Amino acid sequence: MDYHSRNARLSTIDSENERPTFSRIPPPSVSLGQRSSRRKVPAQHGQNVHPNPPLTPNAAPPSAMPQAIPNPLLPSAPASPPTPAPSPTPHTTWHQGDEEIEDPILRDARFMFSNLDMASKEAWLTSLVDMCDNQTLGFLHRLVSPKLKKDPFKVLPDELCLRVLEYVDDPKTFVRASSVSKRWRELVSDDQAWKTLCEKHEYRRMSTESIGSSFANNTPTSATQAPWVTFPRSVSPTRVMDGMTSIDENSDNIGHLSGALPPRKAKRPRPKSTHRSHFKHRYMVESAWRKGGRMKAKHITPDQGVVTSLHLTKKYIIVALDNAKIHVFDTQGEHLRTLQGHMMGVWAMVPWEDILVSGGCDRDVRVWNMATGASVHTLRGHTSTVRCLKMSNSRIAISGSRDTTLRVWDLVSGTCTSVLIGHQASVRCLAIHGDMVVSGSYDTTAKIWSITSGQCLRTLQGHFSQIYAIAFDGQKVATGSLDTSVRIWNPYDGTCLAILQGHTSLVGQLQMRDSTLVTGGSDGSVRVWSLSTYTPIHRLAAHDNSVTSLQFDDFRIVSGGSDGRVKIWDLETGTLIRELSQPAEAVWRVAFESERCVVMASRTTRTIMEVWDFTPPADDDERSGRRGAAAITGGRIIPPDEVLTGETNVAADQAILDLDDDNMDGIAPKENEEMMDSYVEDEDNEMTQDEHVT
Repeated sequence: MDYHSRNARLSTIDSENERPTFSRIPPPSVSLGQRSSRRKVPAQHGQNVHPNPPLTPNAAPPSAMPQAIPNPLLPSAPASPPTPAPSPTPHTTWHQGDEEIEDPILRDARFMFSNLDMASKEAWLTSLVDMCDNQTLGFLHRLVSPKLKKDPFKVLPDELCLRVLEYVDDPKTFVRASSVSKRWRELVSDDQAWKTLCEKHEYRRMSTESIGSSFANNTPTSATQAPWVTFPRSVSPTRVMDGMTSIDENSDNIGHLSGALPPRKAKRPRPKSTHRSHFKHRYMVESAWRKGGRMKAKHITPDQGVVTSLHLTKKYIIVALDNAKIHVFDTQGEHLRTLQGHMMGVWAMVPWEDILVSGGCDRDVRVWNMATGASVHTLRGHTSTVRCLKMSNSRIAISGSRDTTLRVWDLVSGTCTSVLIGHQASVRCLAIHGDMVVSGSYDTTAKIWSITSGQCLRTLQGHFSQIYAIAFDGQKVATGSLDTSVRIWNPYDGTCLAILQGHTSLVGQLQMRDSTLVTGGSDGSVRVWSLSTYTPIHRLAAHDNSVTSLQFDDFRIVSGGSDGRVKIWDLETGTLIRELSQPAEAVWRVAFESERCVVMASRTTRTIMEVWDFTPPADDDERSGRRGAAAITGGRIIPPDEVLTGETNVAADQAILDLDDDNMDGIAPKENEEMMDSYVEDEDNEMTQDEHVT
């Protein structure tokens, strides 16, 4: 092989990235920071490709080329592998050749589309969508849907967002909305939103306390006079007697009422009062009324005893019996003391704070201090059974008797200030408002008296039979009679405004509240009336026998009957919410306030008191653990099968914030009266008792 042919062979090997035999031209120098590329650049069509010039042993390389290093390897030596390309750095991105170059047709189309008006854009897009198959349309849907979702609360000011929230009625929607995002939670947590929700649900607070109801007084007078107050909430909504002001549980003013009472059990601390916390508490209470509650049952007497009067106040549960005893319990149903002094059955009583005034068959009116159990005064003057009692303030009490008179008593001095004479038969019921007292009598009339002067202001005549129930709110007087009618009167001129007919027997239960009147009769029905139009709103077939107890508030009606059942009704819709407890032999009396209900009933020939508590549990442990009931009688634990347990099924609701028609046909009037007033002793028997006392 001659010199020239050998040199040409080396040039060919070098052009194919093979190791040359003698020498190779080194790459050009690369400055710092640059990277040499070993990628081949394909030759363009039509360009001349010149091979590297052959190397000669004596020929000097160009000045830009360094001196070649002779390689002593033989031609038969194996060739070295090619040098690998450098690894990409974090800032290096790989590009495919197809992505680097945009189709000029698409680029021009996008430019043209951006310059079109809205109508032309819509027409263009419509034509494109019509050309797409289902797979392409699915891709288009996945692409477009997220772009159309906009959060209005992110762009709207707070005022408009809160305005939108005012149209939300369901609290569950509020809580779900708080889980959407931090922005939504911030808006939903605003107290103004919960204030609006409270107003929609009418979760207002009353500053007064319920006095319950009594057998002698069928209408709690407090129900129509409790003033409304606004937030913040400090105590549970309750009702009291006319003119009675509430005392905050946290106030220092409650000290003078405690007297000799033992220290009260500490209540669980409540968080800072807000509209949200208030709504949560009220919502859970309403949920418990509908499907929960905790019940404690206690036997009052070992033998059969008739409960003649029941009152539920802020501090006490007071029960009067026909065996001359008065039992005082705390609001949890724990027995505090028994008031003994009456010689015969107690048929009327009325509480005022720690003072209790009672009367009965022994014709005495007694004044008690419930804190100590002491008898303060024994007021004598009536010549027959004291049948009804009312208090106008803390020192004035009015009693009505079967001797046809009313007496006004000064409870401080223990004297009778005036005797109201005018009725011709037994005084059966009383109602007070301000300085006026209205009395209903078996002489078929009702009279309006001035307490201060002792004068009869006017007589309400119209009923054809005895008056058994009366209600008075200062503007209207309602009377229920054995003639099956209810009459509405103007107390200032004595005119009859309306006659409400519908009951088929004695109307013995009345309660008036604002423009609503609820009546209960011995026909077993409960009726709701509008005092604005004097028309019936609801007709409820409540019980199979006489309605013995009736009370209502802004949300519900609670009725008890001699059929042994206690039922809760929705005041607005008239539907049955639930039947409280299990059926008993008879229900004597029922009294309730916002978070508690007391039922006096007869079971297994014994008188039993059931205290239902609808207060929300303090914590999760109590919510799951406090179930059932405890019953005690004379220190003996009642077996579990004798105890009626209440269910506590409000956990799900709490999670949202973390609710025979006429049997009397053909019965003589006297027999009818005795059946209708079955829990009142016979007149002749009363006279015998009166003579015995004399």
